[in-house]
Amino acid sequence: MNDTQVSPRIGQQLDCVIVGGGLAGGLIALALQRARPDFRIALVEAGKVLGGNHRWSWFDSDLSGEGRALLSGFRQTEWDDGYEVAFPQYCRALKTPYRSMASADFHSGLVRELPEDALMLGRKAVSLDARGVDIEDSQGQVTRLEARSVIDCRPFEPSLHLTGGWQVFLGRHMRMEQPHHISRPVIMDAHVDQLAPHGNGGAYRFVYVLPLGAHDLFVEDTYYADEPALDRSALSARIDAYATAKGWSDYAILGHETGMLPVLTGGDFAAHQRSVRIEGVTLAGARGGFTHPLTSYTLPMAVENAIAIARDADLTGLQLSLMFEARARRHWSRTSFYRLLARMLFHAAKPERRVQIFQRFYRLRPGLIERFYAARSTLMDKTRILAGKPPVSIMRAIAAIFSRGTALTRNPTPKDNE
Repeated sequence: MNDTQVSPRIGQQLDCVIVGGGLAGGLIALALQRARPDFRIALVEAGKVLGGNHRWSWFDSDLSGEGRALLSGFRQTEWDDGYEVAFPQYCRALKTPYRSMASADFHSGLVRELPEDALMLGRKAVSLDARGVDIEDSQGQVTRLEARSVIDCRPFEPSLHLTGGWQVFLGRHMRMEQPHHISRPVIMDAHVDQLAPHGNGGAYRFVYVLPLGAHDLFVEDTYYADEPALDRSALSARIDAYATAKGWSDYAILGHETGMLPVLTGGDFAAHQRSVRIEGVTLAGARGGFTHPLTSYTLPMAVENAIAIARDADLTGLQLSLMFEARARRHWSRTSFYRLLARMLFHAAKPERRVQIFQRFYRLRPGLIERFYAARSTLMDKTRILAGKPPVSIMRAIAAIFSRGTALTRNPTPKDNE
């Protein structure tokens, strides 16, 4: 539906309005539609498409059977024979099945399953409250959507109350002249220069490679850096150099993706919740704290949250918002170990030596690695990760534990000088 049309749902009392048509919001809408097709829902998205311009990837072990079922209607690329990693000291193949989904397929899947009049694209939410949402179209006309429940899935905003660094990346979907003969994803090739581009200091840098077809590759240059600065030209040049070194000759570039995701090291989560809270409105996405602190993954949390909301769809808006505030606090508490590791990464390791932390980690058992990415590490896992000779100095590690970190107050600043 384009933004010049008037949805039949405007003027109705809706059961639920979801603001933000990204991963979290789209999956909630889908889960509600499947569980309660009688519900009158609206999915409000300021952009023209759902999901933006992204690629989401995950390990099959990240999801429950119910989670896999929720995603089953979307076109996915699957690698059942696992993935590879590469570091200066070794390469390793792991057998955990891996999955990936493009935002275009996410959009198509939602359009196919959701009622047409539930999709409100090109509409910006100008205000939210417990009883509804005011939305604005491209002509500046504001319309009120009244609802029993409002769910806020807008993107993460920099916060004075959270500390950390940034995961910065640029990805390119390229088509080769000849078959590339790569059968499995390389989710971390850290056998590359560890300096961040254009004088931003050091960083943990790696290249991520997905074989999407016999001639198609998705290649992403990623680094963990202290500042949220992305230089498209510099990263694009690095992808060129990497492809050339691999002997890949592309004749078509099918798309790009960029991102700057927060890596959380700590903060006052209660104060953050107060700063983003709208009384009676449910926060269910990254803005509400539902991320993996170290990897910046959101898909497993988005899937679990969508299932939880569909399961308790009959709660009032106030009840649902309070339930999710408590859910977010539990998530913050149980992911404290990953924030500790993030502090080690940013404060105990010199930037150009951060690769040693991941190089050591990927020598561990596959089951431990699976649980780490799913944010379900056991006490034994945590002990094993911290045991042995540390890849950083003891004194720096102790200092990192008590470091307050840098507040995530700066807005990401992409630089496009291509």
